[in-house]
Amino acid sequence: MAVQWLLVCHGLVTLLVVVSFLCGQWPIFQGTFIQRIHNFLTFGAFDYFRRFIEYVFGSRGTNALHLAQYYCCDRPNPILQAMYLAIVGGTYYLIVYTTFNYIPGHYIAGYHRYTSMLAVGVGILLFLLASFSDPGTINSENVSQYLSLYPYDNIIYSEKECSTCKILKPARSKHCSICDRCVARFDHHCGWMNNCIGEKNTLYFVMFLFWHFFLCVYGTVAIGLVLAGRLKELEVVYILTAYYGIENSFRSLTPHVVQWLVNSYNTQILVMVFLAIVSLLLSGFFGYHASLCLSNTTTNETFKWQDYLSWQRKVEEAKASAEALKASLDELSSQEIKPPQSKWKSFFRKSHLEDINIVKNNIYDRGFLKNLYEIIYPLSSRHSFSFNKLKNE
Repeated sequence: MAVQWLLVCHGLVTLLVVVSFLCGQWPIFQGTFIQRIHNFLTFGAFDYFRRFIEYVFGSRGTNALHLAQYYCCDRPNPILQAMYLAIVGGTYYLIVYTTFNYIPGHYIAGYHRYTSMLAVGVGILLFLLASFSDPGTINSENVSQYLSLYPYDNIIYSEKECSTCKILKPARSKHCSICDRCVARFDHHCGWMNNCIGEKNTLYFVMFLFWHFFLCVYGTVAIGLVLAGRLKELEVVYILTAYYGIENSFRSLTPHVVQWLVNSYNTQILVMVFLAIVSLLLSGFFGYHASLCLSNTTTNETFKWQDYLSWQRKVEEAKASAEALKASLDELSSQEIKPPQSKWKSFFRKSHLEDINIVKNNIYDRGFLKNLYEIIYPLSSRHSFSFNKLKNE
């Protein structure tokens, strides 16, 4: 019984840590223990570790720690890429070692031995494409081409020079401090890919998210079918009802069946729970980036729009407050004596600030189909194809 509780606690702690680390900064978790765990994992733990290193090793240890931090967080490095390959390879090895003996089974066909290998291979291929493809690097040779592709909206993008590359920054581009290059239609720098996600590899990145979501769901369902098949083949339900006198109902059988599964197939249960949790996280990431693609917006632009709209709202609120104050002063200075307004009417009176409506004007949103086509076939690729065609003619 202790083993079952240990596995349950392990799964709950893993879920709490993963959700806190990845989602703890979301507004919905503000002020909760999940946000506090997130702050500890992202800042507090490292700060305590830094203090420990400084106490034990002095300034030399602190300098070495800062160098390691600079290499791991501020420079391109393959650490997370190696971690991805280790996680995928280790998980697939566990599935092969513990589950392939039961394939084919009562509910699962034998070809899944090969389709699973193919699915993992496609996932690694998409990972390599997103990691090593050019995201859309801008340099002095192609900057004029990118300047003509995306117009400045003079809201979140205006004409200015990149202080590092010393070239004009095309609209929708950004200089990545980690890769030390300007990237067209910059979305974000992905540590797992050790690469920027930009105009030319956004499709690979979104396909990577979708395929790995599918891969996790496929693995979860396949292991579930294997375990269901073992229940059927070993006649566990019949044994529990016929020999142990347990009532043949879902409510009565469930705890005993779960206990038997955890005792007999604990590794498969852990892998299945792990894949289910990761599939939920990947579904959120994929849904977020898919919505960005369909509205022709990037992660970088999302933050820019948030800052701009927040600033505009504060400006409009200040104007509305000033106008309301002026109207109140004019009313007080007027000679006309008005009957006092009802307290209830004053309480329910609509505030001038509620009338403020800031509109997001995204000039790059060309509609669902055109936005999708731009992701599949980037503008720079079409421009290069047309230029080469004219040159050949």
